[in-house]
Amino acid sequence: MATDTLKSDTGASGAAGHTVRRLLLDNGALSALVVLLVAMSLLSSDFLTTQNLLNIGVQAAVTAILAFGVTFVIVSAGIDLSVGSVAALSATVLAWTATSQGLPVWLALVLAAATGIACGFVNGALVSYGKLPPFIATLAMLSIARGLSLVISQGKPIEFPDSVSVLGDTLGGWLPVPVLVMIVMGLIAALILARTYIGRSMYAIGGNEEAARLSGLRVKRQKLAIYALSGLFAAVAGVVLASRLTSAQPQAAQGYELDAIAAVVIGGASLAGGVGKASGTLIGALILAVLRNGLNLLSVSAFWQQVVIGVVIALAVLLDTLRRKAGSGAAAPGGSSAAPGSPGSGRKGAGAVKFGIAALCVAVVAGAVSYFNSGSSGGNAKVGMSLSTLNNPFFVQMKAGAQAEAKAAGIDLTVTDAQNDASQQANQLQNFTSSGMKSIIVNPVDSDAAGPAVQGANKADIPVIAADRGVNKAETATLVASDNVAGGRQAAKALAEKLGGRGSIVVLQGTAGTSASRERGAGFAEGLKAYPGIKVVGKQPADFDRTKGLDVMTNLLQSHPGITGVFAENDEMALGAVKALGSKAGKSVSVVGFDGTPDGLKAVDAGTLYASVAQQPKELGRIAVQNAVKAAEGKKVDSTVKVPVKVVTKSNVADFS
Repeated sequence: MATDTLKSDTGASGAAGHTVRRLLLDNGALSALVVLLVAMSLLSSDFLTTQNLLNIGVQAAVTAILAFGVTFVIVSAGIDLSVGSVAALSATVLAWTATSQGLPVWLALVLAAATGIACGFVNGALVSYGKLPPFIATLAMLSIARGLSLVISQGKPIEFPDSVSVLGDTLGGWLPVPVLVMIVMGLIAALILARTYIGRSMYAIGGNEEAARLSGLRVKRQKLAIYALSGLFAAVAGVVLASRLTSAQPQAAQGYELDAIAAVVIGGASLAGGVGKASGTLIGALILAVLRNGLNLLSVSAFWQQVVIGVVIALAVLLDTLRRKAGSGAAAPGGSSAAPGSPGSGRKGAGAVKFGIAALCVAVVAGAVSYFNSGSSGGNAKVGMSLSTLNNPFFVQMKAGAQAEAKAAGIDLTVTDAQNDASQQANQLQNFTSSGMKSIIVNPVDSDAAGPAVQGANKADIPVIAADRGVNKAETATLVASDNVAGGRQAAKALAEKLGGRGSIVVLQGTAGTSASRERGAGFAEGLKAYPGIKVVGKQPADFDRTKGLDVMTNLLQSHPGITGVFAENDEMALGAVKALGSKAGKSVSVVGFDGTPDGLKAVDAGTLYASVAQQPKELGRIAVQNAVKAAEGKKVDSTVKVPVKVVTKSNVADFS
């Protein structure tokens, strides 16, 4: 009897272990997630904390909700590239109708949901009745929805209603509402896929569309519903994202459609259709969130982060594909252990090998992460720095100045790149807050959107230093910035005097919502008041980007060919304008930029750029770190530190070069 009992207990234990092994071996994405969690826990002591795990949930929420909707489309052998833009449009509609138009919030919510459904319905109609490939139809909607978002908002963030912004808050001070919304939407997606007629239709259409049609399924109508569902989920994701940022950003969720598709595919869905489930999609979204969170905590270079994430995505999908091929054999009959060489044995062996390879690949990536770590000392005070972008020479120089000062002071500085994504920057600031940073430096993508994340640092008593741009609706220990208003006035004076007080000019504006753009523009407008003979005939945003500056300037020249001057709110846009002007630059048209970047100063020396209002980005970075260290030590810092600016022309450019 005792022997029988022992056998029974051992059998139960063995069965449980077998179930866990099979669960991992049959789910490549789940295996990768488990290995990633273990690896990150070993590499960073800050990773496996309650607060950080909640951060990961929040950071995965928007991508996961978008991906649930995309799962419907991919299972039916389609693709939806428009979900990021539809999310931004839906949130913009909600904020605009509730804030600017005064509609009741409940009605604004209904209109936001209707906007998402309408966009999805149009996608479905173009695919089903217009016979457009899903890639083309949704690519068109990507552009249309983003354009409408910009038109409605006039390119500026719109404040979100307080009653809806609670979706970005926490319950009881610790449980994030976005995580709850993600779970609810995941359950709805799972229910639709597994328990409804339209869910079964998705698998039938994805498996064999012609067979589904011949069996009596109304494929065209089903596709309308499928894409409409994707649009609805995108609308929910957009509202959650805007709630986190407390503002609707017309440029929000750019590139999120690619993350959503990656999450679905990593989760085991096939782009050929017929395969996929909500639980797999959730795991895929969590893998992406864990990677980004862990790489931030490990102080990995922002440039290497993109490489690592791409490699892990490719490995996850490749390994899952290999697992599916290896697992195609039938199990041994009767549930008994298969003999060596039988299909069941091969499948188990292949599964174990695949799991081992997955563990090895993640370990290799983790090792590479540690190797490419910029050299954190571990014992020194830790300071986090989130820059709006590193795709701009100005901020690259700011980073260099900050790193040089940190090295001299013996400070462990972690620099991240928000890639001009306010949501990504919010995630980075959350990661800094939960990882024990002594102080944080932030160069906001958007001054309003950075507020909630900075408030989190305020609650944790972590001093925050704003660099180059201010933060709204939150406390900062100090603002280290160039005197942008004074610089704008100097730019107006320099351009006006060059033109002899008369002429027609255009203005290339920076990223809407940033304090730098507002202040430079305000200073320039103020300075022009002294020169009534100069008229501004056109203003267009080019987002501080050289390529956009080229395109916008090219377009403005079509409608204003007789202009004699250009003011660009940074050198990158000014250099784009110089390229568009061609031989006119520096001769019949004078261009003034702002920042004094190396390329800008070269153009001033060459005569194609008349002047640049020179900042000192390295000095900005250096002073920001100095103040961050002081604030972390509890020392008093000035509320504002202004770094002087100066107009650079060909006569004095040698002093700056």
